[in-house]
Amino acid sequence: MNRLIVFIILILLFLSFTAYVYTLGTEGPNVKMSDESIRGKLLFQKYNCTACHQIYGLGGYLGPDLTTEISQPGKGEAYAAALLKNGSVRMPNFHLSETEIKELVEFLKYVDATAITYKNKGTSPIMNQ
Repeated sequence: MNRLIVFIILILLFLSFTAYVYTLGTEGPNVKMSDESIRGKLLFQKYNCTACHQIYGLGGYLGPDLTTEISQPGKGEAYAAALLKNGSVRMPNFHLSETEIKELVEFLKYVDATAITYKNKGTSPIMNQ
């Protein structure tokens, strides 16, 4: 009889926790993607930026992790736009239009705004487990 009660309690706890995880437990910041940032995400995919750069710890290692690049001291939107416009020693110049540059910067702003784990711990979530 005791085993049955323990089993029922465990099942109820599991169901409660599952309901929490699938409703409130996965809420992130209330940041919506604008049309510009959606187009920027599509450009990020089109130019295969993840071959060299990481976002949220996923991607290549040749370039820097771009998850919080916009909010880094000494960097920001103007810095990102300049790199996108001209390239650098390691980053090729993709000859992006001003509209494409603006859309990519908007996407990077969105990524930065949703990077709570990175900002709270200062590094990738994988490294802090």
